[in-house]
Amino acid sequence: MNARILSPQPGAGTLVSPPPSSLPLPRTGARPTGDRPASLSLGVEEEYLLVDARTWRLVPAAAEILGDVASYGHAFHGEGTLYQVETATPVHHTLAGLRESLTGARRVLAAAASARGYRLVAAASPVLPAPAPLALNLDKERRRIRHTLFGSLTDNLVSCGRHVHVGAVDKSFAVRASNRMRPWIPTFIALAAGSPIWNGRDTGHASWRTVTWSSWPSAGLPPHYGSVSAYDRAVQNLLDSGAAVDTGMVYWDLRPSANWPTLELRAPDMSPRLDGALLQAALARALAAHVLAEDPDTPCGPAVSGRTLRLARGRAAREGLEGGGIDPRTGAEVPAATLVWQLVDLVGLELEAAGDYDHVSRTVTDLLRHGSAAARQRAVFARRRSATDVLRHLAEETEAC
Repeated sequence: MNARILSPQPGAGTLVSPPPSSLPLPRTGARPTGDRPASLSLGVEEEYLLVDARTWRLVPAAAEILGDVASYGHAFHGEGTLYQVETATPVHHTLAGLRESLTGARRVLAAAASARGYRLVAAASPVLPAPAPLALNLDKERRRIRHTLFGSLTDNLVSCGRHVHVGAVDKSFAVRASNRMRPWIPTFIALAAGSPIWNGRDTGHASWRTVTWSSWPSAGLPPHYGSVSAYDRAVQNLLDSGAAVDTGMVYWDLRPSANWPTLELRAPDMSPRLDGALLQAALARALAAHVLAEDPDTPCGPAVSGRTLRLARGRAAREGLEGGGIDPRTGAEVPAATLVWQLVDLVGLELEAAGDYDHVSRTVTDLLRHGSAAARQRAVFARRRSATDVLRHLAEETEAC
């Protein structure tokens, strides 16, 4: 991540989702009112794929694209493979400012890709089969060590997420917030699910990226920590066991950032529509602010069964927004959309204080009426069983920012 981010300065075997029109839409009622601080800032990292404009195959063009955009006033970076580029926003306090940064960076990258005969795709999965062997980005020693230690597991690097940073916060708050926010990780996964098509076929999962990324020994749900020192011990255990090369390889869905005074939500899939990015950012900040308003003398947060939470996470990855979910606090099966509205209700005061309530309510309603990223991709794929159709759809949505 660049220093500008948050420094103190249908087919066989395919699951068929219910139609969006059958899902719960917002309840009518009074808007939340109250007085809650809106002091936390936001930053977002987005990862993109580069594909050939004619064949739609991945192209290892990251170095040339990054060279072309080096003079622009945005933070662009390489990623784990040469088929990917990453953007990082500056610090923002409003969704309007965040949208402007995300839009500007995306347009610059899309134009650079187009000039070379490529397309920029905001996709969480490669959709078409990736080349073998992969063109890995080995520009840094840590990446070379990672490849040596983990071998073919690095094939899972060719996937893209969206990371939301909430700050500025110290480690003590980030640990407390992680404990209290972790029950909602499956809901964030369901909201963002957008990788149903992988290697040219429907995986039967709304977020196959969540499944494959979980194969890393340092990925998945964050532990529940009894204290900051317990968090430090958990990280050290990853390093001592060889599960991680360094703290940057702590791939938990939610973590105190390794480099910045932020809490970093890493669970969401990358998705082409910017409204989805802003929705995830607004909800993450509101949930962190909700934690900030709670009693700081009880750092452990509510007791939630790790087993139930893992089941909820797996269900969210499989069924996404249009399917069923598991309430990790009770173990009860409920529609994923119901869990989303429960989250909105929980943080309504914080959303209102930040000026984000209207955007969140409108975007969630739109997703439920017209389909999530995963549902839209499946609808395109179902017409001709064509993965290239899906990539074309994703590229068009990416460029429509």
